[in-house]
Amino acid sequence: MTDLLSILPTPKLIGIAADHGGYELKQYLAGMLRNASHDVIDFGDRQPKAEDDYPDFIVPLARAVAGREVERGVAICGSGVGASIAANKVAGVRA
Repeated sequence: MTDLLSILPTPKLIGIAADHGGYELKQYLAGMLRNASHDVIDFGDRQPKAEDDYPDFIVPLARAVAGREVERGVAICGSGVGASIAANKVAGVRA
């Protein structure tokens, strides 16, 4: 985890999003980023619900990255593949 934080040497505005499969990891990473003095915007899910779907959270995060509303984005799902596919469908985003 130290390596991830070292590539962000100055405080950044970072968006983060996950479905139920990545909820716990999202909470952990958001805390680590905040402890490293970064501002974090949580795009959801705010509670782990089995019926949630990653595009509902990943697409708004990707749009925020593309629109430069956040400097970086962290997209998490159960496998990592679905979140990447959803984010990559937004013009200007590469996950």
